[in-house]
Amino acid sequence: PNKSPMHPPAAERCLPLSSQIYPIHLPRETRTRRALLICNIEFEHLKRRNGAEVDVEGMTKLLEGLGYVVDKHCNLTSQGMVEVMKDFVNLREHRTSDSTFLVFMSHGVRAGLCGTKSRNETTDILSLDTIYEQFNNRRCQALLGKPKVVIIQSCRGGNRGSVMVSDSADPAMPTASSAHTIPEGLEDDAIFEVHLESDFATLHSSTPDTVSWRSPEKGSIFIQNLIEQFRNHACDSDLQEIFRKIQYSFGKFPWQLPSQERTTMLRKFYLFPGH
Repeated sequence: PNKSPMHPPAAERCLPLSSQIYPIHLPRETRTRRALLICNIEFEHLKRRNGAEVDVEGMTKLLEGLGYVVDKHCNLTSQGMVEVMKDFVNLREHRTSDSTFLVFMSHGVRAGLCGTKSRNETTDILSLDTIYEQFNNRRCQALLGKPKVVIIQSCRGGNRGSVMVSDSADPAMPTASSAHTIPEGLEDDAIFEVHLESDFATLHSSTPDTVSWRSPEKGSIFIQNLIEQFRNHACDSDLQEIFRKIQYSFGKFPWQLPSQERTTMLRKFYLFPGH
């Protein structure tokens, strides 16, 4: 009998390790890694993000050390951010790259990132959906099948990230959702289809509705910890393990917790495989 696509043979389930890791096809001398960094510091109606200059400098040095040429842009409206992303999507260098980093730093609200003309939660806001729409597999085919790492430093609301916890709790049992099944009898067509959105890994500086903290002298707590963990572990840990280490580093800082979201990585991503 035909096997369901959801239950491949044992031989397929036991894939070699190499097929579970994103490939780095080109040597360092010929690959052309590019990263996009957008940081809003000055605003027409909101407070200046003092210390954000330190974040820009630190992230630029980190990404350059990881082998990326960094396209930096500061103080953009939401539309300006969209135009910069469109230009970045069309770079020829992505064809001979293996990945990209997309770093966004600004004031923020639940719905997204504030542009420089933002007044409140509805004016001049870049929806986070727009980021994924610009870099999905329809719009950015040069990065098809390649890791797209999204780093977002912003507040997502005004709530504190900590809560008083009681030792006596009555946890609700999660309800099991019905399994998604694929109808039998499907055959391959001649047209090659791919997921509209895949190979993204996103780390947000805080959980939804909560604030992110920044020092006017040292920069954002999130960016500081991120840089430290990448410097210490990019040589031997895959990306999502580094993300976990960043989250763990906030264990004694209960006011903020970075959040992995909208992650569609199909393999492990090592920045320096083989090292």
